Amino acid sequence: MAQSGFERYVAIGDSFSEGYGDVREDGSLRGWADFVALGLARASESPVSYANLAIRGRKLAPILDEQLERAIAMGPDLVSFNGGGNDIMRPRVSIDGVADQLDGAVDRLRAGGAHVLLLSGANPSAHIPFGSLLERRGEQLANAVRVRYPREGVTFVDNWADRPLGDLRYWSVDRLHLNALGHARVASNVLAALGVAVPEEWGIDEVAAAPPGPRQRRTASYYREHVLPWVGRRLTGRSSGDGREAKIGSLQPVDPRG
Repeated sequence: MAQSGFERYVAIGDSFSEGYGDVREDGSLRGWADFVALGLARASESPVSYANLAIRGRKLAPILDEQLERAIAMGPDLVSFNGGGNDIMRPRVSIDGVADQLDGAVDRLRAGGAHVLLLSGANPSAHIPFGSLLERRGEQLANAVRVRYPREGVTFVDNWADRPLGDLRYWSVDRLHLNALGHARVASNVLAALGVAVPEEWGIDEVAAAPPGPRQRRTASYYREHVLPWVGRRLTGRSSGDGREAKIGSLQPVDPRG
């Protein structure tokens, strides 16, 4: 089994990195970054610690303002970073501007001594209203990032290009965020990119081998429960992350037993 070599892992970002959509029985969130921390712990001969500063709803600029220096101050040897998904869902956005911000953040993290795990988000466009606009912008952003990576000290995990991940079986009821299966698949993409073994009990290969899930109609209740609240927040300048604190605000030991 490959050894990860990483002992201090910090995740920064928005709902994707927070683990939104992957809810434990006690109501807390898990998510792909938690899975990655577990995989690193199982692959390491030394103790692994993990923090997750991600907060749902954050655009890229607030992620950088609130989380970047805080993450660097923890002295991590690995930082995972995803952002820009909330930016490209706004009426106006500069794709090159978002890519430049991502690039600048990577440079700052590298200067702080961390290996950077840069991720693109998964593609939900087949299941949500105005999906064609999101798909076009998401592809533009992914392409703008792809031409810059990989490079030394940076591992780029292109989840946007993972076409099977777009299947509905991987998405939560709001169809915008991944469910537990989707988060586990992203974690497997990450660990594979790092050369770390993916735990067999996650069942990634078995799920991927199953037939695609059926498409589902967007009902009136779907719009009432998921779309309209999102529109309301955009119109009033609110965010789903308003008033929320970081998921795991300091480095905590990871139990390799899960």
